[in-house]
Amino acid sequence: MSPATDPLRIALVSLHTSPGAEPGSGDAGGMNVVVRHQAEAMAAAGHHVEILTRRSSPDRPAARRLGPGVTLRYLDAGPLRSVPKGDHEGFIDEFRGRAATLGPWDVIHSHHWFSGMAMLPLARSLGVPHVQSFHSIAADATTPLSEGERPESTGRMAGEAWLARESDAIVAISAAEAATVVERLGGSADRVTVVHPGVDGTLFHPRTRPPARGAHPNGYAVVAGRLQPLKGLDLAIEALAAVPAHLRPELVIAGDASADYAGYIDELTRLAAGHGIADGVRFVGPRSRVELAALFRNARVVLVPSHSETFGLVALEAAASGVPVVAQGTGGLREAVLAGDTGLIIESRDPRDWADALTEVLGNPELARRLSAAARARAEVFDWPRSAAGLVHVYCGLLPVAVCA
Repeated sequence: MSPATDPLRIALVSLHTSPGAEPGSGDAGGMNVVVRHQAEAMAAAGHHVEILTRRSSPDRPAARRLGPGVTLRYLDAGPLRSVPKGDHEGFIDEFRGRAATLGPWDVIHSHHWFSGMAMLPLARSLGVPHVQSFHSIAADATTPLSEGERPESTGRMAGEAWLARESDAIVAISAAEAATVVERLGGSADRVTVVHPGVDGTLFHPRTRPPARGAHPNGYAVVAGRLQPLKGLDLAIEALAAVPAHLRPELVIAGDASADYAGYIDELTRLAAGHGIADGVRFVGPRSRVELAALFRNARVVLVPSHSETFGLVALEAAASGVPVVAQGTGGLREAVLAGDTGLIIESRDPRDWADALTEVLGNPELARRLSAAARARAEVFDWPRSAAGLVHVYCGLLPVAVCA
């Protein structure tokens, strides 16, 4: 239950990507899932939630209902088409102007730095608390993340630092992200709160019967997410190629390339062909939540080879599906996956090390069963009502006692 005595009027802002879009399509990823599910869970607790995003198509309505108590509003800012993610910096002022005609709200919670740059000045002018979540933070040339995580637009690093200093509160998705906010951006630790995401354990559940016999005798492994270099899909292909042929599963890649990375799928296809496994890599495009859940629970293993993840929602969804996870030891993935318990954490980016870990899971059914059971038990600790309650607790810490008791 919410600690609020009256329903809160909450604005969740996602300027560059719509929480109404299917994850894995364009720039829609884990952040979209988090925003939408937290909104729905807060609405279920009695609050009124509006989600603000940019209109990227003339077919989008001014608003639509995502569920009871949740309204998604499309604001005209920039062209009515999809554009590369970095271009959204140019739409910040126009988006703010459109948002200023809406409300009123008790609190504004911005997701990603574009949203914060638009909404923090507006929140100040309205006298409303501003909460910031980053979901990803730009790396400079001196950080280990720079290989896979690059600044996407010229003002990003300065903008993120300003938001970390000036927002009334920062919500981080993991302890790893919270540390980055403090150490890299200069945010005050006493204004940073970790609110973990949840997972729908009813939708993402272990299979109840043996998987249907597929076209590949060794089943399949899955990589899911936006198709871009940050996600390490080249490493997944190279690792599968190094698994002994008698154990090697098909690699199913779920997701789509964003406008920033047109042609990336062709690069990955050539890489697979160069390693002699072109017939063993299948691109299935973005999947609906129901389709993704089915894909996960029938997989042998899920790979998360990202250069950087603030948490790694895919790993948690795979865990809820009762599937072992092999993940890169970076950022919040160490919190999403308990090394040696719910999956395997690989500290190296050497494909041979990944192939060894995959061979261990694929070739040892008892290990796979143990990891699967522990993964599901771990995932049951996370749910969206708990995540939403954590957000409301942060909001109430910024609001008058008369609003939140």
